[in-house]
Parts: sequence; structure tokens; C-alpha cells
Amino acid sequence: MKKISLICLLWLTAQTVFAQASKEKQIAEWERAKIYTREYLDTMPEDGYALKPTPEMRSFAEQMDHLADANFAFAASASGKKSPLEGSAEKMADQSKAAVTKVVMDSYDFTIAAIKDMTDADFKKDIKLFGMDMKADTAFEKSFEHQTHHRGQTTVYIRLKGVKPPQEKLF
Repeated sequence: MKKISLICLLWLTAQTVFAQASKEKQIAEWERAKIYTREYLDTMPEDGYALKPTPEMRSFAEQMDHLADANFAFAASASGKKSPLEGSAEKMADQSKAAVTKVVMDSYDFTIAAIKDMTDADFKKDIKLFGMDMKADTAFEKSFEHQTHHRGQTTVYIRLKGVKPPQEKLF
């Protein structure tokens, strides 16, 4: 009986440590992504924020606003916290470098704070996101993929302005 109790205790300890490590890893990845995205925002000259590679594409500002809107939406759905964003970043009247940078950085802060405030059980809760059923941790994974995708798209915008994009930050 003592052996079974010891094995159960070790298993529970390992599960707790693994979950904590996963949460800490997720926080570290989001913090890295925030720094990397900030470098993109800082690299694009002010007059490049209105740049659209083609008429049907989003402008650089709209791409970054879209990234922010999604960060807020995913994190709010996954965590159950109310998004502090009123309306949509893409519909903000002020699309200046300063305004876009602020809303994008706020979206990362909201996401990181939401992750920090969640328990292991919270990450395994069933949620609905854009009409789809998933676990909360899956929503954060999809959000990370989404922000990476849109940040990556803006590399072309920066190059079209004749500026070198930030160096890759894989680690």
C-alpha cells in the first residue's frame, strides 16, 4: 500500500511540475513574441503604417490591428476575462504608429496576464471560440499561431518600404 501511495504521490507531483513548466513556457513564448512584434512596429517608419501592397490587402497598421483584435478575442474566450478593448483596433480612428503600437502591446499584455492568472484546470476547460468547441489551452495555441502568421506577413510591407526587417527571434 505504501508503494502505491508513493507512486501516486510521485505521479501527481510530476503532473503538477509538468503543467507549471508548460504554463511558464507559454508565458515565456508570449513575452518573446511581444518583444519581436514590438521590433516590427518600431522598424516600420510612420509613413509605412498606411502602406498596402495591393489595394485589396490590409495596410500595415490594419495587419497589426487585426493581430491585436485576435489576441484580445482569443485570450478573452480562453480565460473568461472581459477584453479591455472597446470595439475593434482595426476600426480605430487613429491609425498612427503610436496608437497602433499601444493597442498591439496592450493585446500582448492582456494575453500574458490571462495566462498567468489561469490554473492548470482552467487550461483544460471546454470553451467556445468562433463557434468551435475546444480546450482553453488550444485557444492560446491557435492565438499564438495567428499572431505569428500576421506578424510574418508584415515582413513584406517593411521590405517594400526599403527597410530591413528585424532579425528572427526563435529563442
